Amino acid sequence: EGPSEWHKAYPIAQGNRQSPIDIDSARAVYDPSLQPLLISYESCTSLSISNTGHSVMVEFEDSDDRTAISGGPFQNPFRLKQFHFHWGTTHSQGSEHTIDGKPFPCELHLVHWNARKYATFGEAAAAPDGLAVVGVFLEIGKEHASMNRLTDALYMVKFKGTKAQFRGFNPKCLLPSSLDYWTYLGSLTTPPLNESVTWIVLKEPIRISVKQLEKFRMLLFTGEEDQRIQMADNFRPPQPLKGRIVRASFKA
Repeated sequence: EGPSEWHKAYPIAQGNRQSPIDIDSARAVYDPSLQPLLISYESCTSLSISNTGHSVMVEFEDSDDRTAISGGPFQNPFRLKQFHFHWGTTHSQGSEHTIDGKPFPCELHLVHWNARKYATFGEAAAAPDGLAVVGVFLEIGKEHASMNRLTDALYMVKFKGTKAQFRGFNPKCLLPSSLDYWTYLGSLTTPPLNESVTWIVLKEPIRISVKQLEKFRMLLFTGEEDQRIQMADNFRPPQPLKGRIVRASFKA
């Protein structure tokens, strides 16, 4: 089932722009032409929270540009479709991207699509410039007050395939104060692994408490009828860079 087997069903797994990657901060190229990232999450258009069987996901109303990102390396605004997390069984691993070889205990992915150019999320997900994913690292520290509403809802989606209403959540509260970022061309990190993602990986992590992270580890990969398997280590390891350049919006 694991990432090492994915290439059998999805040959693109061995493609030239696969994600995640290890970001070598010394080799990232500062690009002064990169614009600041503009995050317009003024409207709290969240709809539901669900257990997808490989992560927990919050989905958004995406019929207009009220909840979107722009600026950065983008010509068009990209609409927020969903966010989800990757985490480890222990604090020493969990993130998909790593910085100078170092993993974080958890990584948040905010998934957006290019609605100016494509009619549907599915069409965008198949196009090389269709998706934009913002990656945010989570590290252990003091409690993250805004995260409680999310971690308190996790018990409702303990089992694979479960879903609950989750309205009025503004994901802006999950962003660090600095929006300095690295950007590179990559892919989805779960099958079908489409090479359709412009990645924006934020340099500054956010902090959550051990207790909050433990709530993620109470989720299950399995359904109510199945033998229980704890959901954790749901990350893909870093993939070869294959000559890609990682650009930085900030001077090292």
